[in-house]
Amino acid sequence: QVQLVESGGGLVQAGGSLRLSCAASGRTFSKYAMAWFRQAPGKEREFVAAISWSGGSIYYADSVKGRFTISRDNAKNTVSLQMNTLKPEDTAVYYCAADDWLYGTRLRLTSAEYRDWGQGTQVTVSS
Repeated sequence: QVQLVESGGGLVQAGGSLRLSCAASGRTFSKYAMAWFRQAPGKEREFVAAISWSGGSIYYADSVKGRFTISRDNAKNTVSLQMNTLKPEDTAVYYCAADDWLYGTRLRLTSAEYRDWGQGTQVTVSS
């Protein structure tokens, strides 16, 4: 089973930026896709972004497209989420998720498809 630890959350004003990181251990990181989800109070966990095992395929939720960038460093076993032009509606707990499909051929976009999760990191955007 993979262990995931997120970092980088915090409080930022609207229009600002944050960079989240997720460190993975416990299995060969470079063979599996990774994703970021978020959950605001009283709402369901929602998809934010996903990146394939090679980094060659990336997908974003419409709500973050053009503002957020997902990337991975397979040498360092990390996946990152650069968040720019943050809005109050981006406020949520952000979770890193690891796919368990070896060399998966499509990106998974729903939380139910992921088994391994980090503990989450809080992002708060003030207006």
